[in-house]
Amino acid sequence: MTSPGSATAGANRDGGPAARHLARWLALAATPTFAIMAVLTAMIGGGPADMLCAAGQGSLLGGMVPMYFLMSAFHSAAWLKLIGAWRRGSDR
Repeated sequence: MTSPGSATAGANRDGGPAARHLARWLALAATPTFAIMAVLTAMIGGGPADMLCAAGQGSLLGGMVPMYFLMSAFHSAAWLKLIGAWRRGSDR
């Protein structure tokens, strides 16, 4: 009989590298996804979704487009790390 701790350790050991790899790709996908959503929302118009952000009316941060650009900026850390790694590799 295995204890719950040993079963969990085995699951982490087997799925750990794959989960980390997937997490890296998802982190890289977030920035361009939010940027595309901001551009599309600006081109098409926010529609009913902008009503959700009505509390910010009169503010520079009101509406869906600024929200998507901010989300894109906040999720850009993965891209900055990747660019830094590429630059460190090319400096050698």
